[in-house]
Amino acid sequence: MTASKDHHPGSTTALPAQPVRSHPAAAVLIMIFGLAAIIFGLALSVSVGAADIKLATVWEAVFHFNPELQQHQVIWELRFPRSLASVLVGACFAVAGAMMQGMTRNPLADSGLLGLNAGATTALALAFAFAPSLSYTYIMLYCFIGAGVAALIVFGIGSLSRKGLTPIRLTLAGAAVSALLLAISQGVAIFFHLSQDLAFWLAGGVAGTSWGQLQYMAPLILAGLVAAIMMARSITLLSLGTEVAAGLGQKTRLVQTGGMLVVVVLAGTAVSAVGPIGFVGLIVPHVTRYLVGIDYRWIIPCSAVLGSLLLVFADIAARMLNAPYETPIGALISMIGVPFFIYLASRRKGAIS
Repeated sequence: MTASKDHHPGSTTALPAQPVRSHPAAAVLIMIFGLAAIIFGLALSVSVGAADIKLATVWEAVFHFNPELQQHQVIWELRFPRSLASVLVGACFAVAGAMMQGMTRNPLADSGLLGLNAGATTALALAFAFAPSLSYTYIMLYCFIGAGVAALIVFGIGSLSRKGLTPIRLTLAGAAVSALLLAISQGVAIFFHLSQDLAFWLAGGVAGTSWGQLQYMAPLILAGLVAAIMMARSITLLSLGTEVAAGLGQKTRLVQTGGMLVVVVLAGTAVSAVGPIGFVGLIVPHVTRYLVGIDYRWIIPCSAVLGSLLLVFADIAARMLNAPYETPIGALISMIGVPFFIYLASRRKGAIS
């Protein structure tokens, strides 16, 4: 495949082409200490809530479960599933954002900003309206379809210009499509009296996640993460520019298509479980890239760890800020994400236009 066939004019200006630099030692430290922090965060997450539970009781419930004890039931049936969900969902959003930034060379890309979350939410609203008794398996399928359709629309609109799919056009198309799809979601919710149900999803949160949902989520998420890691080298080449990747013999169209399928699976699964939590896929990859370099063989696994860590502690903060009430996780992360987005947009104004 030739470079000219896969190259979109203007699409290689967002992130400067440079030798692949990496910091393996920093990546290994992030993996080791990040995983340790996740384990600590899980224990803390299970112990705090409307009624605090001692860590010793959490330990007993995990290794010596007694179904007759109410606290053990609370730990296993309510808190442990939501804590595990925060780990899985954080990894999903972070890896999806890292892949999109690498494949599109757009520093502002994540599944929320490019319409995937809004597409999944619209599909979810339609599912609630026309098939309210659907099982969780079919809800996930609807979310996959919605995210996929949104991605096709965004990339299609962004490619209409003669100059091709530049990062700024991709971002603007994503913002416009997201606004349209969210408006459709709200319209469906109002017409079918689903505002309360949909509001729960739009706020974003892991409360109410069950073992049944995790049973369906976990295999898809693990498969998506493994596929992302397997594609890491190809994404590294794409992040240097389609001309560079094609010149090195990479089938860039095939890699981009496969990468988008992985992103849709990760984002669709996450949104179907906890709603459209934004900015995780924007913040985490940038922090990871700053720490470990631009080699996606390190960025992807480290992003998964840091994304999980962010969501675990965001869930803890959501329960502690206004106890016994919960603050939506999406609102908490947006307080960090919006200033971060503005900073990136202003810093890279000349690079992405």
